[in-house]
Amino acid sequence: MSLEADFVVVGSGSAGSALAYRLSEDGKNSVIVIEFGGTDAGPLIQMPSALSIPMNMARYDWGFSTEPEPNLGGRILATPRGKVVGGSSSINGMVYVRGHARDFDHWSEAGATGWAFADVLPYFKRMETSHGGEEGWRGTDGPMHVRRGPRSNPLYHAFVEAGRQAGFETTEDYNGSKQEGFGPMEQTIHQGRRWSSANAYLRPALKRPNVRLVKGFARRVVIENNRASGVEIESRGGIQIITARRKVVLAASSINSPKLLLLSGIGPAEELRQHGITVVADRPGVGKNLQDHLEIYIQQESLKPITLHSKLNWVAKGMIGAEWLLFKTGLGATNHFESAAFLRSKAGVDYPDIQYHFLPAAMRYDGKAVAKAHGFQAHVGPMRSNSRGAITLRSPDPAVKPKILFNYMAHEEDWADFRHCVRLTREIFGQEAFRPYAGREISPGAEVQTDAELDAFIREHAESAYHPCGSCRMGRADDPHAVVDPQTRVIGVDDLHVADSSIFPRVTNGNLNGPSLMTGEKAADHILGRTPLPPSNQEPWINPRWQVSDR
Repeated sequence: MSLEADFVVVGSGSAGSALAYRLSEDGKNSVIVIEFGGTDAGPLIQMPSALSIPMNMARYDWGFSTEPEPNLGGRILATPRGKVVGGSSSINGMVYVRGHARDFDHWSEAGATGWAFADVLPYFKRMETSHGGEEGWRGTDGPMHVRRGPRSNPLYHAFVEAGRQAGFETTEDYNGSKQEGFGPMEQTIHQGRRWSSANAYLRPALKRPNVRLVKGFARRVVIENNRASGVEIESRGGIQIITARRKVVLAASSINSPKLLLLSGIGPAEELRQHGITVVADRPGVGKNLQDHLEIYIQQESLKPITLHSKLNWVAKGMIGAEWLLFKTGLGATNHFESAAFLRSKAGVDYPDIQYHFLPAAMRYDGKAVAKAHGFQAHVGPMRSNSRGAITLRSPDPAVKPKILFNYMAHEEDWADFRHCVRLTREIFGQEAFRPYAGREISPGAEVQTDAELDAFIREHAESAYHPCGSCRMGRADDPHAVVDPQTRVIGVDDLHVADSSIFPRVTNGNLNGPSLMTGEKAADHILGRTPLPPSNQEPWINPRWQVSDR
């Protein structure tokens, strides 16, 4: 079989699957998607409540980790990325957040012209089928199904009511006109199953005769006469080239996309020369501008035995699993993140910069360190740190993992913001709505009070929310630190695009699956040379008190 197509897409994740679907939609173009990972079949990925399992399996995860983080006491943090059909959308927490309107306006101001909120909102609508979202603001017939959890546990409602009692806003749809406030959290779950980009986009695309999935490890982009002509892959022990008649598109993640550019001779010239790589395009921004969200878990003992603690024994888990396998219902059909909040940290901040995930259990993402009693927790962290890191090559050998350094908590305001998050969570858990439920504080513990004590706790316990992005920043074509232009074209090389979370100029407010899907959707129109969807004239809600109060 001929290994060539009009478009060659590297990566079947959120953006890659959306690209495959849209690039092949009219039947005129052939598309090959290269994916190193295997199948996403089976209950471990498809069952929503099993989310902590695939994220920690070498079979589904690239197994990246950071260098020792200097501001977190030299800790090495896990950086999971999906190595499976569907990419990270097959191992993520299934939380759906578009991001705030102001995030995208900032992108546009930073040089990503045509990516302001008015420009991206039509793509969010095109990709969604929203179940229960705000009318007029949400999509109704797109591939990506988005729903709310059942919120049958009273703690979900206590969290929202406590926020209201503390004087904060509530919102019925943070993905609608009003992000700010406490309200229901949205999930990429459909008919009881994880609704990954593989289920939403890739499987329907693969039913078309003009789309193929090729299993292989992408080693580098083949560039001839300054034009991307294909991708060199390792497959079944041999090296082969997949030829792109029109364009190569990297959608390989914020870790692997910059790595592939560097291996292909696109990046900071001096860095490439040190590895003996021939410089094709001197782009100092490749791998730089790396960002993420950090968060901490504030855990409280529950006075009532209503949390998920009683469901952690093998008998209960077996019953939950059986119900899910038979009916796709019950506690197996949710990610348990069913209440959320987006808040502003202080007066003078015009849109939310703190995110909460609420969980009626006291446990970690990896399922470890389960509290010994009934408890509940809030995951909380600031959204817009000024700390920036980098992805760099360790070796010119494609098989060697890159160096990842986020440089977390590099600014004094990062520490002040996190201390505020802890104290604010204590204020919320101290409201009347939690009176019947809230026992002692498990973590950090009531004895942790001073700035120094809180800083020590944060240094030891802050965890990545797994939202890496920004490492191939989009900007003006004449910006020396931009990697791609607003049409997602790699600056300095013809017929090569990057379209995934690596092109975000700045991390958006919330989880990144939604904006990554939107990026694939919008990039497809740019790559095909289509006129983008007409901009929206809808105006988002901004708190009228933003200049004088945080609530």
